[in-house]
Amino acid sequence: MEETRTNLPAPQLKMKITEKDVSYVADLANLELKESERSVLLRDLNSILDYMDRLNQLDTTDVHPMAQVSDRYGVDQSKTGSARFADASREDILEGLRKSLPHDVALQNAPDSDGTFFKVPKVIER
Repeated sequence: MEETRTNLPAPQLKMKITEKDVSYVADLANLELKESERSVLLRDLNSILDYMDRLNQLDTTDVHPMAQVSDRYGVDQSKTGSARFADASREDILEGLRKSLPHDVALQNAPDSDGTFFKVPKVIER
């Protein structure tokens, strides 16, 4: 894979995420990570944050904010303002493609409910 070079200043290597942080997040996500996976994750997360620091050093004073990320797609160049993006989005459809099943009818098919919600067995144990 070819490496991309930028004119950004060299990163100042400072560890923002610690092994303790990686362990904590892995526990929250109920992930069992091997030591090698933890070290790779630690390196990758710090690399991402380090790159964000490098991007934050760029001078963006003359860069105008974008009105729409999809500025090149679905845009009518002959219009101005938000009217240019009329074809890039759609109006919400209240009922979707078809009417939703009434709540009480849906619950009739449930093997177990409390009258408001479906009851299902617990699938995550800690």
